[in-house]
Amino acid sequence: MKVNAQSVNFNADGKLIDFVQNRLDKLETFYDRVISSDVYLKVENTSSKENKIVEIKLNIPKDKFVVKKQCKSFEEAVDSACSSLERKLKKIKEKQRVKA
Repeated sequence: MKVNAQSVNFNADGKLIDFVQNRLDKLETFYDRVISSDVYLKVENTSSKENKIVEIKLNIPKDKFVVKKQCKSFEEAVDSACSSLERKLKKIKEKQRVKA
């Protein structure tokens, strides 16, 4: 799957980009027709520790999902967002199975 990662207000290191790529590749085990994904990594200027925001836009045929999570670390936010996407993809696959 093609992953387009963008970091806003900071420079993401290679490890973080690799982590995002690997985590999103796992989504293809739940739904194999994922076209691409756009990942936005943002750091919010607040005194709160939970200032890391991850927004993932997942493109599949005839639909698009957007998930936004805010956590203490980018890894935690990516994991949380991917878990939400997994549930959505399972739901779509189940609906297609019922139609067939």
